[in-house]
Amino acid sequence: MELLLVRHALALPPEGEGEEADDLRPLAPKGVKRFRKVVRGLEALGVRLDLILTSPKRRALETAELLSRLLDGESRVSPHLAASPSEALLGEIPEEGRVALVGHEPYLSQFLGWLLLGDYMGASTREGLGERFLFKKGGVAWLEGSPRPGGMVLKALFPPKVFRI
Repeated sequence: MELLLVRHALALPPEGEGEEADDLRPLAPKGVKRFRKVVRGLEALGVRLDLILTSPKRRALETAELLSRLLDGESRVSPHLAASPSEALLGEIPEEGRVALVGHEPYLSQFLGWLLLGDYMGASTREGLGERFLFKKGGVAWLEGSPRPGGMVLKALFPPKVFRI
């Protein structure tokens, strides 16, 4: 199976304070414009998706909507993409097909580290694994293998700038 981890595109700053204001932040016009280029670049690479799982936060939902141009299957919301990596998130990923997860930092980097390197030092170090990967807004990590800790290999890590040609 192939898994694309996608960090949401550039969003506007929150209007107000608190978690609710942060959850409702939309993409910035600049973020939309730049992420459309990412989608076109993935399309040029022949990427088609069987499933998109997205965080419920507005900026991730809007990013997933732009990504849906590549979707042949369904799109679903997962609250697990707005939290630290967990077994529950792993359980939502099918064993076959090509799936995109749209979420946030630092969780995506932590999840990437967990999938690539495993949890060989214990769950308390999961956060430290993610610090090894630079995940820009609108960036994409392309993995292949089995969606379990240590079960995947990195095919590519694309900063969004790669697609701005």
